[in-house]
Parts: sequence; structure tokens; C-alpha cells
Amino acid sequence: MSDSKRYSTLVNNTILFAISNFGSKIISLIIQPYLSYALANPDVMGVTSLMQSVANLLIPVVSLGVSFAVIRFGLDRKVDKSSVFMNGLATILLGFALMAVCWPLVRLIPNAADYLVLIYACVLMSCLRTLCTQFIRSRMLNRLVAVDGVLTSATLLGFYYLFLDVLDLGANGYLLAMACSDALSAIFVFIAGHCHQYFSFKKFNKALWKDMLRYCIPMIPASISFWIINASDLFYVQGMCDGIDGKSSTWWVGLLKAGYYLPQIITIVGQIFYEAWQLSAVTEESERSAFFSKVFRVYAAVMFCCVAGVIWLCQPMMHVFREDYFLGWQFVPFLTLASMCTCLNNFLNSVYVVYKRSTSSFYTMLVGAVVNLVLNFLFIRWFGPWGVTMASFISLLIVFLLRAYSTHGLLEIDFHPAWMLLNLGLIFVEIAMLFKLEHWVLPVTVLTFAICLLNFREVFAMVEKLLGMVLHRRKKSN
Repeated sequence: MSDSKRYSTLVNNTILFAISNFGSKIISLIIQPYLSYALANPDVMGVTSLMQSVANLLIPVVSLGVSFAVIRFGLDRKVDKSSVFMNGLATILLGFALMAVCWPLVRLIPNAADYLVLIYACVLMSCLRTLCTQFIRSRMLNRLVAVDGVLTSATLLGFYYLFLDVLDLGANGYLLAMACSDALSAIFVFIAGHCHQYFSFKKFNKALWKDMLRYCIPMIPASISFWIINASDLFYVQGMCDGIDGKSSTWWVGLLKAGYYLPQIITIVGQIFYEAWQLSAVTEESERSAFFSKVFRVYAAVMFCCVAGVIWLCQPMMHVFREDYFLGWQFVPFLTLASMCTCLNNFLNSVYVVYKRSTSSFYTMLVGAVVNLVLNFLFIRWFGPWGVTMASFISLLIVFLLRAYSTHGLLEIDFHPAWMLLNLGLIFVEIAMLFKLEHWVLPVTVLTFAICLLNFREVFAMVEKLLGMVLHRRKKSN
């Protein structure tokens, strides 16, 4: 494939997935401030966040991480797609049956007993929806993915309004809304994506199933390790922060959850890009090193600009929450850096996907998880609840460094370390100004502009190239 064609494909897919995610991501940016008013207080927000985290922990365990195998093997032209779909479905059903047997053990998770039925429903519906969407993505039905994203966002908004505003079900309503939205999405994609044509018990392939499990099972501890780094913060704060400044531990959990609000912008950009990128990463086989290096430079430049902008906005934007959530801005700067590291780690994980080295994904994330567990304990004791954000950033930064080193033997990517260190240093200065200066607005604004200027060339070069491609197409059509 020509150089211009491969970039055109990546951009087209990114735009499609942006459309797919637009509705849901806009809702996710609206829903957190909305919840601060819909739920009684930060304590209830804290309980809701903890239960959602429990569901997120159980999802990769129940599915055995099979969604990773569905898209990877589904993209392989030599593999029967019906077998991929049926193997994925069988894996999820088997995993859910095992989780049902483990009901007494799951009840032991703190605060989970009162919400267990809804947690199970969220887990099952999420697994089935992911199976269907990953399967149609492997068949390159990207426009259907976009339509499903918009429809799912609309139904989720409707269910939130029904269960939180009309019926006032609180945390139960929040979980029920997620389960119902995922269920409708799974049904829609199954029908609209003609997945029923691939549904046949005879197509279950034991040999392929072993290959898929061999690929995806290492993703389970990798996903759990990722959960430890990103979600265990809530449980550490719950267990260690009771009574700080006269507030309950669940109050601090609710405040930390509000702190995740702005870093979502980074996560949204990363998710949209990665969904398109993993298709290009697998299917583009020529000159991969140069392709990965160039895309990484532009991607990282966009990330640094977004991080600087989010940190600049963290205090003003917290005013969209109810007044008692305002201190949540102090969680934002390092959570934003942690989100950026997650996005860059996902980019490097695509190298493991290409070469089917899922064990490397596990080992690197496991190291980060162990570091995070230790640092969470130490940093909370030293800095209070805010320490978990620094622990998350450092842990994910270590994962990035490990993956940058380990992928070098598979694919030589130019990371431009001096440029990255300069960006990171400037962002640390920005954070210091925000916390230390009473009149921070002007210096932080100037520094944010400087960071964007530093990364402008990379972003502009890609935009210029894309505009050239568009103009070239127009000339040919005329």
C-alpha cells in the first residue's frame, strides 16, 4: 500500500470512530457533573464509582479477554469468521457460568452484596456487546460501529434520565441504565451486523479456540493489572482516608471520581485513535518501523497539547460540578498525565497485537500494577488522598518505559526521548505553578501556549499532508 493510502485509511477510520464515539463521549462529559446533582452527595457518588469498578474488574475475568482474540483472529483472512464468533460466544457464556458459581465469593467484595444482581447484569451485557462490536469491527463494518455508538449514547442518556431522575433509583439506577443500554446495543449490532449468519453451533472450532485462548488468556492478568493501576485508587482511598479533614472515605472516593472528569478528554482522544490504529497496525505490513515512528510522534504531540490544555482548565471546569466537588481539581493534573501514559501504552500494545505477543503485554502491565500497589499505600500516607494520582502516573510511566524497551526487539520505533522529556518537564512546571502560585492564570496560560507551540510542527505537518491528499483527489476527480 502506498504511503499516502495508508495514512488516508488511518484518518478515514479515525473519523468514523470519532463519529461512533462522539455521542457516548459527549454524554460521558455531561454525566459526571449531572451525577453530582442527581446523586445525594459525594458519598453516594463514591459507592456508585466503587460498584462500577467492581464490574470493570469482573468483565475481563468473565470474558477471559476473548474480545482481544475476536478482533485479532477476525482480521486474519485465513480464519473462518463464524468460528471466531462462536468461539467468542462460548468463552463468554462459560466464563459467566463460572462467575455464577462463584456468587458467594463475589459477595465478599466490599459494598458489592447489595448490588450483586445488577453487577452481574452489567458484566454479562457488557461482554456480549463487546463481542458483537469487536466482531463487526474485525469485518471492517466501521460505519455500523459509528451508528451503534450514536444509538447506544442515546439509549444510555434515556435510561439515565428514567432511572435517576424519574424513578430516583440512585446507585441502582446507574447500574441498571448501563446494563439496559449495553443489552440494546448487543441486540442491534447482532441483527444489523448480520451476526446471526455466523451463528452456528457446528462452527465451534476446538483447535482455533485453543489458539484464541492461548492469545487472550494472558490478557486477563494484563487487564486486571490495568484495573489495579486505574481503579484500585478508589479502594485504597476508601480504606485509608476515612476521617481526613473530617470527611468519610466514600466522600473522598466521590471527589476522586469527579477528578477523573477532565482526564476523560485525553482518554476519549486516545480511544478514538486506538480503535482505528489497531486496524492499520495489523493490516499495514510494509515499512512498519517508519510508519509506527511517524504516527507515534504526531500522536504524542497531540497528547502533550491536550494534557497542557486540560491542566490549564482544571480549576475553571470544576465549577460545572456542585460546589462541594470543587476540590476535585487537585486530583486532575496527575490523573491527566496518567491518562496520557495509558494512551501511549496502548499504542505500544499494538506492537504486541501485531506480533501476537500478549504475554509481553501482561508482564509489563504486571510490573506497573505491583509498583502501583506499593506507591498507593506510601503516597496516601505521605500526601493524603491526592497521593494515588501520583502513584498512577509513575506506575503507567514505568509501563511505557518497559514497553518502549521490550518492543525494540520487534519493531524499531523512534520515540524522540529528548523531545518527550522537554514536554514532560514543561508540564511539571505548569503543575507546580498551578499549585504554588496564587495568581496562576497568566503564567500557566503562557506555558500552555508554549507547549502547544513546541508540538505544532508535528501536528501541522500531518494536517498539511492530509490537505494535500484531499486536494490531489479533487484534481483527479476534475
